[in-house]
Amino acid sequence: MDEAARVHRAAFDNALPWLAGLHTPDEDRWFYRDRVFTGCQVHGAFEGGALAAIIAFRSGWIDQLYVLPEAQRRGVGSELLQIAKRAFDCLQLWTFQRNPGARRFYEGQGFALVEETDGARNEGKEPDARYLWTRP
Repeated sequence: MDEAARVHRAAFDNALPWLAGLHTPDEDRWFYRDRVFTGCQVHGAFEGGALAAIIAFRSGWIDQLYVLPEAQRRGVGSELLQIAKRAFDCLQLWTFQRNPGARRFYEGQGFALVEETDGARNEGKEPDARYLWTRP
């Protein structure tokens, strides 16, 4: 759980540096221990014996997908996403509008943009985008 929280924070802060520090490491660990691991199916990808990426999903939703910056663009995120796609016929997820790397990744994986918001409903108050994938 601690390693999943570490991967999340490193990837998040790299992609969205203006939101860095939104949570402390202790808060991240609590979130993974008490929320993610209790409510989601969680899978990890390892490189050299260390956790390099995580995905957490539940019925119809991808809640978390984070890949360490140094492990990105090697297919790790795609492999993890395939696990969720095999489990469900329809998946949704949220990402931030100002995260073009994530948006390109999800669009390249067959997700379609279905909604954009002003961010009023997320804790960072950052405009976000909801994506949808359905099995062809």
